[in-house]
Amino acid sequence: MKIMYFAWVREMTGKPEENIELPEGLATVHQLVAWLKLQDDVYQRAFADESMIRVAVNQEYVSGDGPISNDDEVAFFPPVTGG
Repeated sequence: MKIMYFAWVREMTGKPEENIELPEGLATVHQLVAWLKLQDDVYQRAFADESMIRVAVNQEYVSGDGPISNDDEVAFFPPVTGG
């Protein structure tokens, strides 16, 4: 799975993207975030307020219960604002 981080999420994780092998049993965005938070403090800080993070799977917005698989591209970013 390719995970990409944008804006302040990128700054907090310290990386623009990473490739992971999705652990067995993880099937939703929420489960992925929970697993990431267990991996390192940087993820705990970046995802401390999950309501401030938007997610896209394969360039489609999804909610926390959106399904994921190893073949997916997941992007985390702050809410988009218009002007």
